[in-house]
Amino acid sequence: MLELAKEYNFNMKYFDELKRSMEYLGKKKDTIFIGQAVEVAGTAMSNTLTGISKNKLIELPVAEEMQMGISLGLAMEKNIPISIFPRWNFLLYSINQLINHIDKFKVMAGTELIPKIIIRTGIGSQRPLHPQFQHVGDFSEAIQKMCTTIEVIKLEEPKQIFESYKKAYERKDGFNTILVEYGDFYNEK
Repeated sequence: MLELAKEYNFNMKYFDELKRSMEYLGKKKDTIFIGQAVEVAGTAMSNTLTGISKNKLIELPVAEEMQMGISLGLAMEKNIPISIFPRWNFLLYSINQLINHIDKFKVMAGTELIPKIIIRTGIGSQRPLHPQFQHVGDFSEAIQKMCTTIEVIKLEEPKQIFESYKKAYERKDGFNTILVEYGDFYNEK
């Protein structure tokens, strides 16, 4: 019955759907997870990766622009990186790579090589303790307006999560995907 519930999202919780999505991606031969607190615990997102094989996890220091550049390099080698930035506020440090390289890749390089990157970020939780405003930004709309080959998907409900990550992995339209999670929903939905 639990498997049936998972397949059809009956009573699934936000966190459970994130974990299921990461496990789905983790089983794919061409995926690799990259970022801060990926292999070593440190964020709520880390807890969604506990079922992923260690050889698929690349732990990086706090170097967001480098991380996004490495993600593009991995994708150019036919990997599908799941590049994890725990907060939008941290992802801002990688905007040069995101906007000037990843989003413009098709324009610069043509359609012979179309890298696919799944970017996972979040809006920091404010409850029960507000971490201050440098951790709770939501730049989804602004980034979407800057991009022509990147889709930003805000994950507001548990039922959206698995299908959105599956879409990001399976898409063949040349778009990369930023999936935006809500930290408060990990425990609330």
